Amino acid sequence: MYNDPPYFLLIAGLLVSLTSGAAFDAVLKQSVQAWQKNRSTRSLANLQGMQLLVPFLGIAAGVCLFLSSGVEIFGFPTKLAYAISIPLTIFIGWLVWSQLGKILVQLERGGSKALDLDSWG
Repeated sequence: MYNDPPYFLLIAGLLVSLTSGAAFDAVLKQSVQAWQKNRSTRSLANLQGMQLLVPFLGIAAGVCLFLSSGVEIFGFPTKLAYAISIPLTIFIGWLVWSQLGKILVQLERGGSKALDLDSWG
């Protein structure tokens, strides 16, 4: 009558997101440190290239799988679960990617002091 809940896909999506997030963190830190060391003519906003995009897409794919599996666990059909999770993941991913670009531009203009939110106090 009912399908088995996709617990394996839920855990797989979480693990894909976590491993891609670790790669994203490492690439972003390495790119910012390299930029900070030489202060090259290349802007920080240009760091959003394929090296950073691939782990970010891995995070998004894992989150989409995790969300859709979570919705399916609550009894929704598979097509509806993906119809909910795919647009939600695309929208949130676009918001995060654009915010990352804005933060990199702000970091380039004002250095790390530009991001110190505790000093606004």
